Amino acid sequence: MSGNPIDRVAEATPPAIANKVRGLSDRAIAWLFVGPSIVLLLAVNIFPLIWTINLSFTNFKANRLRDVEYIGTRNYERILTDADTWNSMQATAHFLFWTIFFQVLIGFTLAYLINKKFKGNDMWTTIIVLPMMLSPAVVGNFWTFLYQPQIGLFNYVVEFFTGIESSSFSMIGDVNLAPWSIVIVDTWMWTPFVMLICLAGLRSIPDSIYEAAECDRASKWRQFWTLTIPMALPFLMLAVLFRGIENFKMFDLVVQLTGGGPGSLTTLTSIDLKREAFEKWRTGYASAYAVILFVTVFGLASIYVKALNKVKER
Repeated sequence: MSGNPIDRVAEATPPAIANKVRGLSDRAIAWLFVGPSIVLLLAVNIFPLIWTINLSFTNFKANRLRDVEYIGTRNYERILTDADTWNSMQATAHFLFWTIFFQVLIGFTLAYLINKKFKGNDMWTTIIVLPMMLSPAVVGNFWTFLYQPQIGLFNYVVEFFTGIESSSFSMIGDVNLAPWSIVIVDTWMWTPFVMLICLAGLRSIPDSIYEAAECDRASKWRQFWTLTIPMALPFLMLAVLFRGIENFKMFDLVVQLTGGGPGSLTTLTSIDLKREAFEKWRTGYASAYAVILFVTVFGLASIYVKALNKVKER
């Protein structure tokens, strides 16, 4: 008997099974390996989506399993005409725009600086990426303490630079400041992620291109706008795509910081959806809400990916 494990398995295989396996085509063998993954994907992703769409046309409530009726598109009509829904959409849009704006601006700036080789480069890179290694729940509790008007470090830092008394304002309790409090924390936590993507883009640009530009006497400013930005743009757009999708479904960080308050000012769509499903127990209504959010994200992401592909083809 051969000492090769594969040969031993082949020799131990019953002749009937061996003949059937020999008769399989490459396509059949490929499906044999891919099949279990597809079944798992259907069970975990596709089936819940279809079931959610089905529930969205009913008045189903998880705490009352009887008297379930199909009500057509009534749930969708209620959602699209509900002022609270549009308020949560507005809060989500505010959160999305400003977090992405600051993360891309600061992240690209940090990546550009770190890309310049200097002493302690690796140490500073490690320090900068530390926030993204933490759990959102931990970060939320940590910043809730920092935002405390009486003992929080954040208010004392603001007082030091602006002269405004630290106990005169509350970042998570003030109507005007609460939306910005979650923007600051998310920016602090996820700017390193954007920085790493931008850094990968900057380091993929060949040095020979800059050497040729210097031979043509192009200034550093000219090189930045005509070489660095265009060649790093696909990576910037990729960072925006990732952070946009993640922040659209942001939940735990905001719950830990503000709980959606004060009032419903920082109630994002994810928090509103959770309350409809697990506090009001309007499961059919929440399912329609989830379908609307899915279609919104999927549609916007599809358009954005097409734009990204066009940029990459240039």
